[in-house]
Amino acid sequence: MALSTSLESPAPVRQIANAISGWVDRLGVVWVEGQIAQLSRRPGLNTVFMTLRDTVADISIPVTCPRTLFDGLNPPVVEGASVVIQAKPSYYAVRGSLSLHAREIRMVGLGELLARIERRRQLLAAEGLFSMELKRRLPFLPHTVGLVTSPGSDAERDVIENSRRRWPSVRIKVAAARMQGQHSPLEVTAALQELDADPEVEVIVIARGGGSVEDLLPFSDEGLVRAVHKARTPVVSAIGHEADQPLLDLVADLRASTPTDAARRVVPDMADEVLRVDQARQRIRHLMAAWLDREDAGLASIRSRPAMADPRNLLDDRSDEIAQLRDRSRRCVRHRLDRADDEILHHAARATALSPLATLRRGYAVVQRADGHVLASVDEVTAGDAVSVRLADGRVHATATDIENSAPLVEAEDEEADA
Repeated sequence: MALSTSLESPAPVRQIANAISGWVDRLGVVWVEGQIAQLSRRPGLNTVFMTLRDTVADISIPVTCPRTLFDGLNPPVVEGASVVIQAKPSYYAVRGSLSLHAREIRMVGLGELLARIERRRQLLAAEGLFSMELKRRLPFLPHTVGLVTSPGSDAERDVIENSRRRWPSVRIKVAAARMQGQHSPLEVTAALQELDADPEVEVIVIARGGGSVEDLLPFSDEGLVRAVHKARTPVVSAIGHEADQPLLDLVADLRASTPTDAARRVVPDMADEVLRVDQARQRIRHLMAAWLDREDAGLASIRSRPAMADPRNLLDDRSDEIAQLRDRSRRCVRHRLDRADDEILHHAARATALSPLATLRRGYAVVQRADGHVLASVDEVTAGDAVSVRLADGRVHATATDIENSAPLVEAEDEEADA
């Protein structure tokens, strides 16, 4: 029902908003086609917010989608995908905004192609073809670089010129292949295998100067992806398209944003390397000079020590020690000799005291017969026998004229003691 309004009786804003809301509700469920321009999945919310944009006119409308519906899509919806949405339009009168509440989402056109690529990506990722552990490091200075690109293209010129500008002696071996069209995957695969079989090629660059999503579809071909995975030579992907990422970027050992970037990553810059060598040489010289100065200071410190300044000081100290030891050993030997001399004199005195000559010097004598037998009793000699009397200073030869017995000296002493 149309509203009846006039200048004299205008309708309030709320009435107009409610009327618009009623008209939109009566529109019912609609199918609408467009491109996903924005996609927002906020944590903790059960609603996914999207913006559906018209592919021709500059018109867009917000779309809300239940999370369960969105998560159930296979492959998942990504920004830039073309879709057909079954939705119920609704008008929020408080904010004056129109939105669509999605009930079903289907991929169409380019979106369907992206969906197939996404399913292929999931399958290949499940096989481990995109694993980071399989990525190989590029050689520091490759002598020969293989290049797969269209002959005479800007990508070929960018790679060759930038590579030779950075390192003039580098060799670029080009394997021509069409970089778009239905035959492109087979030709790129054949060119890749040709360069991979060449033992001189140390790294392979697959280069193209960007393009639309449809132009980049050959670089998501499963056969090409598996060929890159099996290649023994490191492969660099330089497709040159930042918005979309073909599967070749995922399986390659290195992804370059442009062919120029690929040349910069594959070939080192001679000027930078010469500068690094000069800097390293300067650091080595500085370290060597510092080390030599430190060692020279250490030698000077050692030479300044008293022992090294005049080595005779050590000899003088040792000479003094030897003299002291010699004097001490002489004193010890002299002391031992003195003690030994005293002991000899003592033993000599004792031997002299115990000698029979000492007894003879006190007036005693030893009487012997002519045969040398010592007489201990008068009974052993008779008158007229020749005897020899041994005195302290000689002998007296005599003849016994008379024999006289007398009491023993001990008994006489005992008798005197008794008396």
